[in-house]
Amino acid sequence: MEIPVDFATLRVIWWALVGILLIGFALTDGFDMGVGALLPFVAKTDEERRMVINTVGATWEGNQVWFILGGGAIFAAWPFVYAISFSGFYLAMFVVLTAMILRPVGFKYRSKRQDPRWRAFWDWALFVGGFVPVLCFGVALGNVLQGAPFRLDSDLRAFYDGSFLGLFSPFALLCGLLSVSMLVLHGAAWITVKGEEGPVAERARRIGELAGLASIVLFAAGGFWVAFGGMGFRIEGLADAAGPSNPLRGAAAVREPGAWLDNYGRHGWMILAPVLGFAGAALALLGLRAKSAWMAFTGSSASAVGIIATVGLSMFPFILPSSVDPRSSLTVWNASSSHLTLFIMLVVTIVFLPLVLAYTAWVYKVLWGRSTTAALAVNPDLY
Repeated sequence: MEIPVDFATLRVIWWALVGILLIGFALTDGFDMGVGALLPFVAKTDEERRMVINTVGATWEGNQVWFILGGGAIFAAWPFVYAISFSGFYLAMFVVLTAMILRPVGFKYRSKRQDPRWRAFWDWALFVGGFVPVLCFGVALGNVLQGAPFRLDSDLRAFYDGSFLGLFSPFALLCGLLSVSMLVLHGAAWITVKGEEGPVAERARRIGELAGLASIVLFAAGGFWVAFGGMGFRIEGLADAAGPSNPLRGAAAVREPGAWLDNYGRHGWMILAPVLGFAGAALALLGLRAKSAWMAFTGSSASAVGIIATVGLSMFPFILPSSVDPRSSLTVWNASSSHLTLFIMLVVTIVFLPLVLAYTAWVYKVLWGRSTTAALAVNPDLY
C-alpha cells in the first residue's frame, strides 16, 4: 500500500494532534476540575453549592472524552511513551485515577440524602477530584521537563530508577502549583459565565484574581528555572525524521543547561506561546475586575493554551527525555507507531473528530443557560 503522506510528516501531525487533544482536555474538563477545586470556598450554603455544581453538571461527563481521547492517542501513536510513562509513573497515575473516580460518585450521590454531613463529605470529595488530578498533571509535566529516570537496554526493555516521592521535586511542585492556579482561574471564570450573579460570583472573582496573579508569577518563575536551572535536552547531530522507531538508533540526545530554549532561537514565532500564556492571564484578571465574564473566560482559555503550548514547543522533538541515560530519550522521530498505523489513525481522526466537535458544540448550545438557585426548587433533573 502506497501511503500518500510521508513518515516524518505523519509523526509531526500526530505530535500536534496529541497536543491539541491535551489542550482540549485542559479547556473543557479543566474548568470542571477548577470548579470542583473552588466548590468549598466560593459556596457557603447548600443551595449555593448545588448551584455551583450545576454550572458543570450538564457537560462534565462529555468533557472527559478529551481525557480518554488524549490517553488513547498517546497509546496508539507513541507506544514507547505510553509504556514507559504509565509504568514509571504508575503510583501517581493511580492517585490521579482514584481522585477522578471520586468526581462522578460525588456528582451522583451528593444530593441523594439531606444529611449535611453527607453532603459536606461529597463536597470535599469533589474538591479532591478537582484539585488532586490538576496538581498531579502539573507535577508530571515538571518531571517530563526535567527528564524521567528511565533507561532502555539493548532489547528495548525499560528500567525505571525513580520513586513516587522522587516525583515531587521543587521544580515539579512549582509546575503543579502553576497547573492548579491556571485551572482555578479557568474555573473561576467559568463560574462567572455560567453561574448567577451574587455572592458566589464575587467570591469566585476574588479567588480567580489571586489565581491569575499566581499563574503569572509561577509561569515566569518556571521560565527562569528552565533557562538558568541547568535542565534541558538537545539532539546531538542530525536526527533521521523518517527512520525506524527505535530509541537506541540514530542521533543521540544529550543533556545541556538551557537547551529547552533552543527552539525559540531557531523559530522566532514560537515566542507567541509564552506571550499568550502571560497575556491571557492578564486579560482574565482584567475581565474579573471589570465583571466581564466572557473577557475573563477568554483570557483564562488563552492562558491555558499558551502555557501548555509553551511546554510542547520548548521540548520538540522530545516527548519523554531520560535524566539517567539521555541516549534512551524518546522523541517524535524514534518512538512512534509505524507509518501505516499513523496513517490509518489519521484517516479515522479526520472522519470522527469533526463529529465529536459538532456534537460537543450542539450539546453546549442545547444545554446553555445560567445555573441559578431558584431553578433548584423547580427542576428535578438538577444535582
